[in-house]
Amino acid sequence: MKTTARVLAMVPVLGVCLVAATPAQAAPTPIVASSTVTVDVREAAVSLGPWPVLRRGPNSVWPAVTVRSLQYLLNAHGARITVDGVFGSATEAAVRAYQRTHGLVVDGVVGNATWSSVVVTVRRGSTGSAVRALQDQINHRNLEGANYLAVDGVFGPRTETWVRGFQTAMSASLPFAVDGVVGPRTWRALVVGWLAG
Repeated sequence: MKTTARVLAMVPVLGVCLVAATPAQAAPTPIVASSTVTVDVREAAVSLGPWPVLRRGPNSVWPAVTVRSLQYLLNAHGARITVDGVFGSATEAAVRAYQRTHGLVVDGVVGNATWSSVVVTVRRGSTGSAVRALQDQINHRNLEGANYLAVDGVFGPRTETWVRGFQTAMSASLPFAVDGVVGPRTWRALVVGWLAG
């Protein structure tokens, strides 16, 4: 799946410009956000696009940061795999183990059910591998080419400021809470590639 860039908003967030990139086949229809808009959650999820489908082998449709996010999130649930952006045998084994222990279909394929289960809600004060996944996603969106944040697993004020900027940029096209909390909806926007240049 190729991505196509659509400028939703150019929001400088501490040196990082956010530019929308959405899958070419699933370009969401912009929805004007306001405090009075009521949107069916299923409709809003569709507008974000489907979760990536990842499996062992090349996942060239998605950038390496997508596989790294999965690996970090699996580690947040107790896996001990190397975060390298390559969906190899160790990642597949960790996916299968996770699926088995969480009552999911054990096929080693990461689709909607597995992504929805593996994401970890993080906020200021959170620490660990899920925060590393978030920080890696933030650095992936840095158009200046250098890492914006240390991928240290500490959700501090700079991480929160970036998250709020991301959510503000997302709310220009979709109903999106600007709360600094990275829950399922913000994770989905990050993982599917929104605002990645």
